[in-house]
Amino acid sequence: MSDDTHGRPQRSGFWRDNSLTLAFGIAFLLVLVGQAVAGHAEFNDQLKVDGLQRIGLGEYVTTSDFAVDVTENWQSEFLQFFLYIFGTVWLVQRGSPESKELHKIGTESDEEQHLGDHAKKDSPRWAATKDWRQRLYSRSLGVVMGCLFIGSWFAQSIAGTAAYDEQRLRQLQAPVGWGTYLTLPDFWSRTLQNWQSELLAVAAMVILSVYLRQRGSPESKPVGTPHTSTGVEG
Repeated sequence: MSDDTHGRPQRSGFWRDNSLTLAFGIAFLLVLVGQAVAGHAEFNDQLKVDGLQRIGLGEYVTTSDFAVDVTENWQSEFLQFFLYIFGTVWLVQRGSPESKELHKIGTESDEEQHLGDHAKKDSPRWAATKDWRQRLYSRSLGVVMGCLFIGSWFAQSIAGTAAYDEQRLRQLQAPVGWGTYLTLPDFWSRTLQNWQSELLAVAAMVILSVYLRQRGSPESKPVGTPHTSTGVEG
């Protein structure tokens, strides 16, 4: 149990301490189930139009159609965070809490980052090292996001190829294969329509947070903070 800023006791526990991750994780699963149900109905409608037998929900979630719809959204989300994590090392926006302070452009000093000799007693173990482990750990978030993006984009390309070829076979056309599919408008249309929406969302969040506020949110500056204050979170 801990005290809040007013000295009142605050209960601590697994669900409270991890409520943000748990809430979004549960919401993700619910939305994924909803997508599966809606996608299943749409897929069966298309099968009916094509004069083919309908399939069950369990069978649908193993199809390439469902896989490509899921992975094309995942890869765009991971791309968004990958670009944002690395971009905010060098790029700033005056007045935005989504930006670091203007004088901190770059990777910052070991002292500011609590690395090596400047590590604290409770710092992660690899932060206190002075070799490849420190270099890797100091970039681990961006590296993992980049790997998740590449992995989900690859999965999208594989599932997209299967879905595209399946559609061609229904129309009595020859399949094209993975290499050819990567050059087709279907693949790039699916990809770019997600990328542009993610980039727009990030840009909107960065600039709108300069002038607008959300009381109590760490993604917003405190309500009374000047518009020009940069890197200040509530």
